[in-house]
Amino acid sequence: MSDHRGLMDGVYRYQRHIYDLTRKYYLLGRDGLIADLDMPDGGAVLEIGCGTGRNLIAAGKAWPNAALHGVDISGAMLETARAAVTKAGMAKRVTLAQGDACGFDAKALFGRATFDRVFISYALSMIPDWEAALAQAAHCVAPGGKLEIVDFGQQEHLPAVWKRALFGWLARFHVAPRGDLAAALADAADATQSRSYARALYRGYAIRAGLCRA
Repeated sequence: MSDHRGLMDGVYRYQRHIYDLTRKYYLLGRDGLIADLDMPDGGAVLEIGCGTGRNLIAAGKAWPNAALHGVDISGAMLETARAAVTKAGMAKRVTLAQGDACGFDAKALFGRATFDRVFISYALSMIPDWEAALAQAAHCVAPGGKLEIVDFGQQEHLPAVWKRALFGWLARFHVAPRGDLAAALADAADATQSRSYARALYRGYAIRAGLCRA
C-alpha cells in the first residue's frame, strides 16, 4: 500500500488542483453512471477511488437522501475532496477515509461493511492489483445492491492510431486500461452470487460494467 500511496500522492500533489477542470473532457460516462445508480431512499453509497470528491458531490445532488462514503489511497486527493465537499455544503453527508482499494476494512472506516451502491470511476486502470480491488468492491455490495464501474475501454471501434496514441499518453500517468475487465468481473460475480454485465461506450472509448447482488 505504501508504495502505491506514495506514487499517487506524487502524481496528484499538484494535479489535484486542476484535476476536475481537465478530466471532464475525457473521463466520459461518469455522470451517466451516477444517474443510473437508482439509489434507494436513504441508501448508502461508496465510491472507491473517490479522488477529488467530484463524483460524490454529483451523487449527493442527484440522490439527496443518500449517505455518501468515499475511500482513496491518496492523502493529497482526500485533502482536496474534504475541501470540496465542505464547499458544496455536504460535509455532514459525506464520510471520507484513506485506504487501499485492494484491501480496506469498511466496517472500521465507515461503521458498516456493505453498501447499497458501490461505484468505481476511472480508478481500476490506475490500481496495479486491480483484480483484488474489484473483488474487494464486490464484497462491499449489500444484498440487493449494485456495483457500477466506468473506465477506459479498448478503443475497439476507433482507429488503431488513436488507440496507440491514447494508450501511450495514459501510460505517462500510470494508467492502463483493463482489457479483461469483463472476465474478471464475471469471476467476482460468481464469488458473490451476483450477475455481471459489461458494455462498450462511445465506440469502445469507455466501458460500463457492473454487477447486481441477489
